[in-house]
Amino acid sequence: MNADMPPPRPAAPAGMSPDEWEQRLDLAACYRLFHHFRFTDLIYNHISARVGGEQEHFLINPYGLMYNEVTASSLVKVDVDGRVIEDPLGLGINPGGFTIHSAVHRARPDVLCVMHTHTAASVAVATLECGLLPLTQHAMRFAGRIAYHDYEGIYFTDDERQRLQANLGQRMVMLLRNHGTLVCGRSIADAFDTMYYLERACQLQMTLLASGRKLVEPAPEVAEQVASVFESPTRKGAQKTWPAMLRLLAHEQPDYQQ
Repeated sequence: MNADMPPPRPAAPAGMSPDEWEQRLDLAACYRLFHHFRFTDLIYNHISARVGGEQEHFLINPYGLMYNEVTASSLVKVDVDGRVIEDPLGLGINPGGFTIHSAVHRARPDVLCVMHTHTAASVAVATLECGLLPLTQHAMRFAGRIAYHDYEGIYFTDDERQRLQANLGQRMVMLLRNHGTLVCGRSIADAFDTMYYLERACQLQMTLLASGRKLVEPAPEVAEQVASVFESPTRKGAQKTWPAMLRLLAHEQPDYQQ
């Protein structure tokens, strides 16, 4: 078995471009992986992805499905304002949830995928005044590279959208104070890799702080060196992770490809 290759995939349905179908397969896979790794919050939170070849259209989960129920063909296509273009199951989307994603997609044409979570560890770290500390190798990956956005309530106004865009700037990771995480990626695979390590960093930080023992914090230059290694576009691990995740799903949740 070639460890760099994902398992075979079904052909695109009639009338759908191969680019959109590949995007649907990867996004459905990402939802299933979030379920597998317990990054979910019942039917809430979202992962959105720009449709290949359609700059102003995005794919997102149907409102009401658990993440382990999402399939490539059930994803809803919307425009940048969340207006539904195609909705195979007729479930619609959570419009309030998409506003966070639309804020990023409007401001960052370089971002293909946006992820938002409410995991226990990430909400806890986002609520700490210190935010994410460079205590572990997982966390050092994000040293000096995390944006923060203050919590303003469950409503989401145009003014807050602008503040969220300004706070994010050109960074790819943001902690939403008292709320959760926001991760951007130039591909679905890239965003998943970032989210996985961000979540692990948050889990480790909360475990370490709960120990009550004195902690060793590496020197800033060490954390910066680690972060720069993870940023390298030639990092081989990043290229191998996504095919491995697709092989995992081929064994455990192959119906995501339906």
